[in-house]
Amino acid sequence: MDRIIDGEHAYAAGKLRVRRAQGVVAIVFDNPDKLNAMTLSMWQALGDVCTALATDESVRVLTLEGSGDRAFVVGADISEFGEIRNDAENAAIYGTAVERAERAVEDMPVPTLALLRGYCIGGGLGIAMRCDLRLARDDARFAITPAKLGLGYGFDGVASLFQRLGHATSADMLFSGRKLGADEALAKGVCDLVFPAESFDADCASYTGQLALNAPLTIRAAKEALRTLARPEAEQDCSVVDEMVRACFDSDDYAEGQRAFAEKRVPDFKGN
Repeated sequence: MDRIIDGEHAYAAGKLRVRRAQGVVAIVFDNPDKLNAMTLSMWQALGDVCTALATDESVRVLTLEGSGDRAFVVGADISEFGEIRNDAENAAIYGTAVERAERAVEDMPVPTLALLRGYCIGGGLGIAMRCDLRLARDDARFAITPAKLGLGYGFDGVASLFQRLGHATSADMLFSGRKLGADEALAKGVCDLVFPAESFDADCASYTGQLALNAPLTIRAAKEALRTLARPEAEQDCSVVDEMVRACFDSDDYAEGQRAFAEKRVPDFKGN
């Protein structure tokens, strides 16, 4: 996939749109008639887009959101299952596409924010949980529903839930399939910030804008440290993080941050 430049781009027959402006990239799941349910081509495009963006050092923040007001993503488009997920072999192929997409989101070297309106269900919550932070509108609803459909929920998906939510909350959501409101989700750590519906877009834009203004080398180093800490202790290698931290101190941005502090102004970080 070619480098994603500023402007709007469409993938997966228009069901996955990408907007880019000034280092902030927004991925929009655009299947509103089905509450943004994910088709196989959408999963594949999500993996492709995030893989391409991960190598672009000019990207500062990635946001993911659903089209319209009713849902982030309600999971997979079940209407496809009879054709493309109709047995164990095809289910494995489908599962590989889902795992690749979720891993690509998780492996992004910049902050990733899930902006959640309405329903965030099943595979939608799986995507959101791979992000660094989940910003929810106060009408958001969260659930994991395979137990109501007879689907097998893959180990990677369970591991992602367990890592972020612990045993009891993961078990509750996986076993019951019940919906959590925004307040309960916030208390359980399913989402991280809740904003009122009337100011949600402005609040999300303000938060995203602040991240985009901060020093990108510093943020990338912090993100790499967090990713390293998420691995088993025996697999943690701090050398990459240490090198990234040294690069911060050798950067023009470090000098700019000091000048801006002395001059009492907002720094203009360039990422170098």
